[in-house]
Amino acid sequence: MTGALVLQTDFGTSDGAVSAMYGVALKVSPSVRIFDLTHDIPQYNLWEASYRLIQTIQYWPADTVFVSVVDPGVGSSRRSVAVRARTGQIVVTPDNGTLTHVKRMLGVAEARELRESGNRLEGSELSYTFHGRDVYAYTGARLAAGQIALADVGEEIDPASIVELPLVEAVREGDAIEGTIDVLDVRFGSLWSNVPFPLFAGLGVEYGRRVEVSIRNDTREVYRNTMVYAKSFADVHAGEPLVYINSVLNVAVAINQGSFARAYNIGTGLSWKLAIRKAPKIVYE
Repeated sequence: MTGALVLQTDFGTSDGAVSAMYGVALKVSPSVRIFDLTHDIPQYNLWEASYRLIQTIQYWPADTVFVSVVDPGVGSSRRSVAVRARTGQIVVTPDNGTLTHVKRMLGVAEARELRESGNRLEGSELSYTFHGRDVYAYTGARLAAGQIALADVGEEIDPASIVELPLVEAVREGDAIEGTIDVLDVRFGSLWSNVPFPLFAGLGVEYGRRVEVSIRNDTREVYRNTMVYAKSFADVHAGEPLVYINSVLNVAVAINQGSFARAYNIGTGLSWKLAIRKAPKIVYE
């Protein structure tokens, strides 16, 4: 094992919840190296938890253990699982949709139902609301420290049974590509779509050329304009919109040195649609 444990939650850091998870992991083994993916997932937002995992997990070494705790069903009958992605990393998490993107985009090589008996912090048996500390951090640390193997977590289950959130694929229809706005580049307000670069490349748009972008929600179109397809933000003036390929190789829309999401009050999820095509030529007479 790498000895690396990476934590993701919707807990924030304004109280002691994340610190308690750190403490449990270090009591399991002081040699465990603990890292934070993020603790700022919006409360109960399983979609964003899933997306942040796929944004990050493949860049860590095989055998790195991820613990992801966004768990609106804590204490209910929902399963707990530990899975190994086909790229080798392990994720310990509630089986509530958090693994959607990992399952679809990387694939799950092995899945186990996490058995709480024997995989729970001693003395926590009467606690039903902090599985992040009592079950997931504890088990994740034991895996990272090499004290247990994945097979020791519980019975093997069919990877196909792992819960998935609804997912819509981007498609090309005529001269336009249609997709969804999956997530925001939170700090900078860029819109990250589910349109993969190969699909966009089929439009034959070269860097520096313009595309037409339309954004709508379930009720109306909220934005339509043409903008430059750029390699990076520096290719356009400050305050100018652009289309670019983001770090997960999908199409994104931004304002250089501004927040596109804030400027146009745009959200994320399956109800937010994006369409993109080559900008029509304008003929002046």
